[in-house]
Amino acid sequence: MTLAIDRPFDSTADSHAGIRRWLWAVAALVFVMVVVGGATRLTGSGLSITEWRPVTGALPPLSDAAWALEFEKYRASPQYQLLNAGMALADFKFIYWWEWGHRQLGRFIGLVYLLGFLVVAARRLLPWPQILVLFGMGLLLGLQGAIGWIMVASGLQPGMVAVAPVKLTLHLGFAGLFFCSVIAFAIWLTPPRRQEKARAGGIAWLLLALIFVQIALGGLVAGSRAGFTFNTWPLMDGVLIPSAATLFAQTPFWENFVDNVALVQFNHRIGAYLLLALALWHAIGLRRAVPGSGEAKRATALAGITLAQAALGIVTLLLVVPLWAGLAHQALAFALLGMAVVHAMRASCRFAARVGA
Repeated sequence: MTLAIDRPFDSTADSHAGIRRWLWAVAALVFVMVVVGGATRLTGSGLSITEWRPVTGALPPLSDAAWALEFEKYRASPQYQLLNAGMALADFKFIYWWEWGHRQLGRFIGLVYLLGFLVVAARRLLPWPQILVLFGMGLLLGLQGAIGWIMVASGLQPGMVAVAPVKLTLHLGFAGLFFCSVIAFAIWLTPPRRQEKARAGGIAWLLLALIFVQIALGGLVAGSRAGFTFNTWPLMDGVLIPSAATLFAQTPFWENFVDNVALVQFNHRIGAYLLLALALWHAIGLRRAVPGSGEAKRATALAGITLAQAALGIVTLLLVVPLWAGLAHQALAFALLGMAVVHAMRASCRFAARVGA
């Protein structure tokens, strides 16, 4: 099955090179943002700033009095009272800088995207339908920032010492959606090196969807800290498949998929097995059908990255999620996601002989 997407191609000049460079820069910044966000989560820094001030919050504390005020606000939070009571100011500054850096990078991404969009719109570098798509992507970026605060606010509720797993997963998922949209638009504007007949566009999109779902399942693992339990592989608690009493111990039933660390981790494991099997099958099939083609090479690269990501996930689990492994696992997941977008788009695009400007 092949999906076809028309995209503009000016055979006389590459008129969209500047737009593509801007989009790839935004994608790179989002990638860094995801890694910084992972470090913020793993260092327990995400609740260190208890207010959402999109503009004035860009300035960090600049005096001893300002630091004392910020520390006082944090000491009123449940996380401090239940988990970090007695924390020194120096330790608070450590977690504060991680969260502040994460938010500051988010502001910078928003500014880079806004300035680029204004240039494209003001100079009419693309037709209005495509400009509206870019505008919608900007709204998605803004929504991602709002979800970030909703996520933090969930961790400031009485009795909470961390953010709600579902809201962390939404935050990560919307980051992934924006990341995918930016890369897809950049690929759509890229002239082809050579014409190829795509063989497996539908499978490529299925693979992309499964990677996205697996990242979301990873978000639930991170939010529920499920990676710090059942730290053996391939068995969980001595068995390949835990009992129903273990997997569905909570009521109501649906809460097990979010809060039951056994089921959350089991779902992530099963997702990894399915993803790896599909990636390998996709690569082998294309290497046999169209050996040496760009599509086969991309599928092979995807399978290799998927295999490396699976191995890294196992190492992360067995080592009980050290900072370096957790960050590497999250970074490689988004590298895999980006590669899957490229593969799906190139396997699906037809080239229309028209100028997009």
